[in-house]
Amino acid sequence: MPSSNDTTPLSLWQRRLSRRQVISRGSELMFISTLPSGYLLAQQNDSQLQINFETVSPSSADKVVVPNGYHADILLSWGDPLFPGIPALDPDTVARGDLMLPAAAQHQLGQFGYNCDGMSLFELNDEEVVVCINHEYPNPELLFPGYRTAQRAGMAGDFIHQNPSCVDFMKGTVGVSVAHFQTGETWKLVLNSPFNRRVTANTPMELSGPARGHRFFKGSLDNDGKQVIGTLWNCAAGRTPWGTYLTAEENIDEYFGNRRAAKFSADVEQGHNRFLPRGGESRFRWEFADNRFDVETNPNEAFKFGWIVEIDPLDPSKPIKKRTALGRFKHEGATTSLTQDGRLVVYMGDDEAFEYFYKFITNKPFDPVEPENNVDLLDSGTLYVARFKEDGSGEWMPLVWQQTEMLTSRNGFESQADVVLRCRAAADLVGATPMDRPEDIAVNPRTGKVYLACTRNSDRVEGEMEVESAGRRTQAGSIGSNPRGPNPWGHIIELSEHHDDGGSLLFNWEIFLLAGDPAKGQFLTSLDSSVKALDPDSTYFAGHENSSELSSFGSPDNLTFDAEGNLWITTDGDQPRGNNDGCFVCPTEGVSKGGVRQFMSGPVGCEITGCEITPNGGGILLGIQHPGQGGTVEESISSWPEGGDAAPRPSVVLVEPEDRQRKLTG
Repeated sequence: MPSSNDTTPLSLWQRRLSRRQVISRGSELMFISTLPSGYLLAQQNDSQLQINFETVSPSSADKVVVPNGYHADILLSWGDPLFPGIPALDPDTVARGDLMLPAAAQHQLGQFGYNCDGMSLFELNDEEVVVCINHEYPNPELLFPGYRTAQRAGMAGDFIHQNPSCVDFMKGTVGVSVAHFQTGETWKLVLNSPFNRRVTANTPMELSGPARGHRFFKGSLDNDGKQVIGTLWNCAAGRTPWGTYLTAEENIDEYFGNRRAAKFSADVEQGHNRFLPRGGESRFRWEFADNRFDVETNPNEAFKFGWIVEIDPLDPSKPIKKRTALGRFKHEGATTSLTQDGRLVVYMGDDEAFEYFYKFITNKPFDPVEPENNVDLLDSGTLYVARFKEDGSGEWMPLVWQQTEMLTSRNGFESQADVVLRCRAAADLVGATPMDRPEDIAVNPRTGKVYLACTRNSDRVEGEMEVESAGRRTQAGSIGSNPRGPNPWGHIIELSEHHDDGGSLLFNWEIFLLAGDPAKGQFLTSLDSSVKALDPDSTYFAGHENSSELSSFGSPDNLTFDAEGNLWITTDGDQPRGNNDGCFVCPTEGVSKGGVRQFMSGPVGCEITGCEITPNGGGILLGIQHPGQGGTVEESISSWPEGGDAAPRPSVVLVEPEDRQRKLTG
């Protein structure tokens, strides 16, 4: 047992929490004393009624489960046509191998993509919206008969080489779908809308910002380094106040293979070091049909991926741009906010164990009067990375060439272009805090507080230990901002920017939720001195005191807020009770603060994504990504949504109360 003089991450956290509670409680009392009689009781009752649906029980069924009094309607499923004249996918044909034929690849270019993830809504009027939805990756074992058998035999590359149309098809499944809906009594796709669009791995787009034209972008396919073909592995998203969609390129290294055979120059080797392509075959074996994805042949192609991509959903004539000023890493999310002086802030996670939390602040303010002044706002600004201190404070460290001795030619940085291209290495050098897979971010519209989902990290340990991770040695011991080692269920951090201003370079932070099963392990209602250690199953729900009122959950991924300040959470990964992934809602203020309750459960093998509230606040769009993952075409574990022997289809569902006069939370 630690002595009273030990300063463990937990003990430092306890000291800081105790002081914060005293200060905040005193402030609350001062505020309450100024309120009119009856106000507090009314507010408490309002807080207690914020969430008034019947909690969904954990489910392992191959279906979508929502509370009594709600319905879930499928808006789009993989293979649905977005344009007139495009045939709809027949899921019964997957088992026949029809998707391996050239015609299927052509059809997929006009159909809704696979594995839907990040979503944003763009309201045209009270009864029409345009929805942008990105598509993370394909599941070839669920698309092509024989693929998993070949993979198990170590012959997946040969399978793709013999069936190159499989790669053409997969290229069409990824990227982004833009779809126009009428939103009356029911939502209906406008099939002949000029807004409908597919962006795929074949779509031309531009590179913009400080790295445009960099030598790493030049190669056999592009001599000027200003263009790129396609976008890959898009995960979570955001929208700007001028009405564009920001989609985040994440695990792009999985698409590139043959690194061990490559003879990189010293600077290219250094550029790849913290974001390594696969040493042997890539995950999807595209290099066996297209040498663009073979880094021995094209050592620079991978550098064109791993960026935030900006798309104007309402003007297809505008070029799609990869905004290099926001850095290159495994982007998850692009959550925007405005500083007090009107500049745009973009919060971003780097979704890998022991990676970092970033924000970007534009140099110029958003112009609400002249939209054209915002077109390239994201090309100039400052990129920062977070350092979480053990006392509950933190600071944003600028990643600016020559602003510190560390980011100069001494460490291979010859320009700001090198800094953004080698963003992870730059963050290492300035002392950023390695996190437990930082993913999506949401900003509370009522308080301005920022919430960061850290999905999980099985490599985090109790005590001090170094591990090899993503091309460098790093400390893996538990720390205040990542307090469990290992961390199988993830956690959510609440961050308060100084003066409630996203433009501040200082912040305070605290653990908001330690995910897990509140009925198992330590259920903590506070982090006082009686808590001696945290084990992997310790849970904490923002001080909530009644474990029987709480839902078990793990692996928080996507986050969003409703107008009442309730945090909506979707999950991706193993759950503490072994059930399917789901969607959860949690008050962040009032007497119900921390009261996580399950709102929805997905079918077998899926993760839940999207998490986008409708403009009227009455519904939520959720993505059902990779239903049936863990199975194969031949050995299916899901047939959702059609049932029977049909192939599973990733889909977007709209969940609403049956009584449309009710709020989403009841």
